[in-house]
Amino acid sequence: MTEYARHYPDEILSAGAAAPGFTLHATPDQSLNLDERAGSRVVLVFYPADWSGVCSDELSVFNAALPLFRKKHATVLGISVDSAWSHQAFIAARGFHFDLLSDFEPKSEVSKRYGAYDYAGGVSKRALFLIDESQTIVWSYLSPVALNPGVDGVLDALDALDAPAS
Repeated sequence: MTEYARHYPDEILSAGAAAPGFTLHATPDQSLNLDERAGSRVVLVFYPADWSGVCSDELSVFNAALPLFRKKHATVLGISVDSAWSHQAFIAARGFHFDLLSDFEPKSEVSKRYGAYDYAGGVSKRALFLIDESQTIVWSYLSPVALNPGVDGVLDALDALDAPAS
């Protein structure tokens, strides 16, 4: 396996993979480290771009569903290659109540590590990941870029985590 392939998979990471750690800007002067969320569930929402119609719709659905995620003890984090400044304006304009993280510099490093980078478009793919308390990916989904995947898949995955073992 080449060094490049080890760090940048060709496909999105799937269930059972360790969630790659990261530190990304949540605001121009504050960063969030995935390790800070160890012991809790995290939903990563990779999306192509602030201000696009489908991305606005997708993130609005996640924003509306935040009470459902909180009830299941999960934190939602959006990630795109847009700058922290763009994210702050986008959050304010749309009234989002969760962090949008900037995978801006080095550009797309985190998106690439999750296999969620569109090299042709230069943006993050539309991909969802559920990370459990041990920082293991327990569910992932890659959506066509023009389709809003909604929240049902990730909510079902959270329900499966809470289901008693058979």
